[in-house]
Amino acid sequence: MSGLPAGWTFSASAFNITPEVVRAERTAPDLALTLVERGLASAIEVELGQLWRGYPAATLDEARALRERLDAVGGRVSIVGVSIDEWDGHRRRDDDERLAFLEPQLRTSAALGAHGVRLPIGQAGALLERALPLLEELDLVLFEEAQGHQTPAASPEAYARIAEIDSLHVRLLLDISMLMPALPVTYLEELARGGVDPTLVALLRDRWREPETHGAVIDHLRSGRVPGQVHTLYMNLLVRFGRSDIADVASVLPLLGAVHLKFWDLDDSDDRLSDPLRDVGTALGATGFTGTLCSEWGGQEWLDDDPWEMTSRHLALAAALLSDRPPSASLQRASTP
Repeated sequence: MSGLPAGWTFSASAFNITPEVVRAERTAPDLALTLVERGLASAIEVELGQLWRGYPAATLDEARALRERLDAVGGRVSIVGVSIDEWDGHRRRDDDERLAFLEPQLRTSAALGAHGVRLPIGQAGALLERALPLLEELDLVLFEEAQGHQTPAASPEAYARIAEIDSLHVRLLLDISMLMPALPVTYLEELARGGVDPTLVALLRDRWREPETHGAVIDHLRSGRVPGQVHTLYMNLLVRFGRSDIADVASVLPLLGAVHLKFWDLDDSDDRLSDPLRDVGTALGATGFTGTLCSEWGGQEWLDDDPWEMTSRHLALAAALLSDRPPSASLQRASTP
């Protein structure tokens, strides 16, 4: 998109259209293709396990066919979501077996023409070093994704491993769900409708980033008072929703190769959507970042909005904000001696 710094590329995640994949009126590859066909983005992220039923076995012919279809409409795959199944059904896999589980996924991703693959930060562990020759052979980057509560302070060893490997084939992917100044309005409404204690909902609404709020969330869960119908949704408070500031990740930004512009809804009350975008844009500009910035919609868990419209509107907002990046107050604080 015009106005973005050189080397920055907007992309859209096929995860955004998961509800349509579940409806199964069209195949997952067909639906992924619509993100390009409708002009939302020329680069897309895909989830290997969502595309083909043969996962995790190699689907090289199917991957090449999708790559050709994307090429025909001016699109490409940026990053592929892969996984490591730690158990074989009876016992924990050793590192040889873990690498054997991952390798066909890497080869399929290369056949798709992807720039890289994505795993949760820390999951690969020592497998990062062992996979490096294969990543180099396939010319793939393995991105370790940090989101929610997975700050450098919470997982210092995982971040340190990326730095120690010091390879362009192993990089960090930052999900801005780590930088939420407030919770999504629609999420709080869903908790309230589901019967969560109004006092706790008010605390979550007004004091999300305060340390005692996290304690209240855990206490409420342990008490057994979370209604069953919203129990899974409630767990986002402990896993997917972060409360950090951009200054909390400043030390690891040089490791960054990609960003997930996570959003939940499009309610920008008090700039709860805009501020993280502005902050990360300013930080990336200061560190000379190059890579993809991917629109990823997480609110499909409780919203029934049109995924293409949500993605389009979010990308338009992000383009406007990231093309005009005044210094944020948080970054100014971080740079003050």
